[in-house]
Amino acid sequence: MKYIVITGVSTGIGYSAAKVLSQNGYHVIGSVRKEADAEQVKADLGDGFTPVIFDVTKQDDVLKAAEQVKGIVGKHGLAGLINNAGIAVGGPLLHLPLDEIRWQMEVNVIGLIGVTQAFAPLLGAQRDCPFPPGKIINISSVAGKFTSPFLAAYSASKHAVEAISHGFRREFLMYGIDVIIVGPGPIKTPIIDKFPKHEEAPYFNTDYKQSTAIFQTNAMKRFEEGLEPDEVGELLLNIMVSKKPKTRYPILANKFSNWTLPSILPDRLIDKEIGKMLKLDQLPKD
Repeated sequence: MKYIVITGVSTGIGYSAAKVLSQNGYHVIGSVRKEADAEQVKADLGDGFTPVIFDVTKQDDVLKAAEQVKGIVGKHGLAGLINNAGIAVGGPLLHLPLDEIRWQMEVNVIGLIGVTQAFAPLLGAQRDCPFPPGKIINISSVAGKFTSPFLAAYSASKHAVEAISHGFRREFLMYGIDVIIVGPGPIKTPIIDKFPKHEEAPYFNTDYKQSTAIFQTNAMKRFEEGLEPDEVGELLLNIMVSKKPKTRYPILANKFSNWTLPSILPDRLIDKEIGKMLKLDQLPKD
């Protein structure tokens, strides 16, 4: 039996990963924060799924969940850990409340480290380990390599995930635990339903009013045209079964224009084009 832990499986990428992996020989142990979500995902996925309830920002609960999982997997250990749970805080850095930025980092960065620390022994981070070492897959983002206006706080958290992933992978060499980064672009997930109405945003009556409205319209369109979550789930399955996976996988629609081109163009040129598109190249007249 191959066991794998996935955080944040109630919707989106986490749910699709749990579905795909549980259908392909893995017993998925998935984290949710609410009992109702645990029951729903269990009903959907059946015997190949076991829910555990914890919030990645509450380390005492994470450690208790790790003990619970230890009792489930026994001598088999974990074949993998997918750190998927995360949030996206948006808005101009000039006006974002510092508490929101701290929360962004607490969930996406500190939470990921805490989960990894708690489950590492079950992945093989121990002497004389009785089972083969597992893999860790950290869900980053295109934003982990490219920073868009109004998503800088989110991007900062994903840049941190990239750095942490490389650090863990090198530090885990002695245990044989591999660490892989997956960086999705826009995916058709319920995150688009969570976007606040523009007129309700705290920065609505600032100089960024017009630019953020354009940005939000464009973002909604990109998410609606994004990849299906199951495509990410299939990639995660391929990584898990691969003997020599890459260290990082971007996955997004229109890869050349949305990934390759921005990575090679000069920063100043990208600044200029973004400024024109979002009307950030001059102060609004009204």
